[in-house]
Amino acid sequence: MNPMKEVRIEAVTVNMGVGKSGEELDKAKTILQQITGSKPVKTRAKVKQPKWDIRPGLEIGVKVTLRGSKAEEFLRKALSAKDNVLLRKNFDRNGNFGFGIKEHIELPGVKYDPKLGIVGFDVIVSLGRKGYRIKRRKYKKKKVGQKHRVSKEEAIQFVKEKFNVKVE
Repeated sequence: MNPMKEVRIEAVTVNMGVGKSGEELDKAKTILQQITGSKPVKTRAKVKQPKWDIRPGLEIGVKVTLRGSKAEEFLRKALSAKDNVLLRKNFDRNGNFGFGIKEHIELPGVKYDPKLGIVGFDVIVSLGRKGYRIKRRKYKKKKVGQKHRVSKEEAIQFVKEKFNVKVE
């Protein structure tokens, strides 16, 4: 097989949307640091939602981006919390996929801490191939060609083979 056509994990982003700043956000940050082993970054609101007291610039969530072996290791744990089952609608047409976990204590090896409570989070996985750097580089940016993009079917096949996941 052509090594340029090999599908690989570009990044795994773990996101917790709390909806408000303060103590809840700090608890979510601590939990995210415990389950991923990386330092979380706070995310800010982009739009105004008066019903929920949200305004642009307000810190309302935390996220961590994992790459390489750390990303693969965390993804295996997260998929085992979902019983290695994903839905076809979890995949987009560009080959990326995402899913949510309702309670962080569903992850293997994570214990419940009454001080922190229970929160859910989202896992977003970006798949790519060698050569995808051309769309992000600073000098002479180009589009990734249609034949070189990861399709939905290729992403499903990759997840089935690499992680032994059943896609319904």
